[in-house]
Amino acid sequence: MTRLSVNINKIATLRNSRGGNNPDLLKVALDCERFGAEGITVHPRPDERHIRYQDVYDLKENIQTEFNIEGNPKEQKFIDLVLANKPHQVTLVPDTLGQLTSDHGWDTITEQAYLKDIIGVFKKAGIRVSIFVDPNEKMVEAAATTGTDRIELYTEMYAKQFAEGNKEHGIAPYINAAGTAKDLGLGINAGHDLDRFNLAYLVKEIPYINEVSIGHALICDALYLGLENTIQLYKRALG
Repeated sequence: MTRLSVNINKIATLRNSRGGNNPDLLKVALDCERFGAEGITVHPRPDERHIRYQDVYDLKENIQTEFNIEGNPKEQKFIDLVLANKPHQVTLVPDTLGQLTSDHGWDTITEQAYLKDIIGVFKKAGIRVSIFVDPNEKMVEAAATTGTDRIELYTEMYAKQFAEGNKEHGIAPYINAAGTAKDLGLGINAGHDLDRFNLAYLVKEIPYINEVSIGHALICDALYLGLENTIQLYKRALG
């Protein structure tokens, strides 16, 4: 069954908007676990506008489920943070400095040499590596030669097509890309703009997805439905 990792960046954004520690990021993470989440995801950025670097240390010391740290490995601060905490998984994302949110995958062909080197750094430290990719079979094929353990399919295009009533068209490139990854022995994660409406169809069509990482939509749903109920709804969508 596909595992649910809850991205708690938005909780940190809310906390930071007023200073102090309300809501308590660590308590929310522990509650997400208690309510059934199988992992916690954070995506710290250099300006610490949501997740602070200290949050990563605090979470590593306290959470019991799988810990996934996302970020841009071209920032030395990010590399140092990951190696200091040794999460279960690091997800490498090709963000630019100050980028609002992730919006594209790696060019695994052009960046092949760089990815091989940086993935080797993390794997030497015993950390599972996943890299963010678009649903492009050529990029998946090149990803398989970098040494990465998994890919994370960037699902914004699927989510947009689903919302417009074109789910079959939207899912097609993801089925092809995921099939290629599976044939090449890569694990498969997915994330970005997934919600409780488009999630079930995604995992029905690609049932071998290992993990989805969801933050924005899940936290928005929790405002109306409550965090515990929302996590259960997402897990139900995952089957």
